[in-house]
Amino acid sequence: MRQAVQLAHENRLQGGRPFGAVLVRDNQVIATGINEIVQSHDPSTHAEMQAIRSATRALGNPSLAGCEIYASGHPCPMCLAALVMTGVEKVFFAFDNNDAAPYNLSSEGTYQRLRLSLNPPPLPIARVDTGITAAQLYGDAPWPQARD
Repeated sequence: MRQAVQLAHENRLQGGRPFGAVLVRDNQVIATGINEIVQSHDPSTHAEMQAIRSATRALGNPSLAGCEIYASGHPCPMCLAALVMTGVEKVFFAFDNNDAAPYNLSSEGTYQRLRLSLNPPPLPIARVDTGITAAQLYGDAPWPQARD
């Protein structure tokens, strides 16, 4: 999870949106992705989608069965659908839509417009505490200093 959040932070520092994702199988990183909407002008280039694209190319297979994804933010409906369609088995995220809302980065409105509910979720999905705050990733709060 720390890698996903670090990717998101680095992307934000370079002018991108603060989202990162890491796809893992058998405790091995298969692929990573960052949100590239600002750079590509393509609204489908979310971090999870970029990780999926990279992983399926690397594996030469559209199935990601046995994989887990670690995402800095709660996946939007598009990303969650793609994760389900590729067979990803578990989703872990650091910040939810309530955390992202003050920074205009929540996908809650999209879920509402599509009339989608996450109860019950389409696959196991859980929040993981990273030890940083949403303000540190999305806002102007100072980033924690690296420890030795």
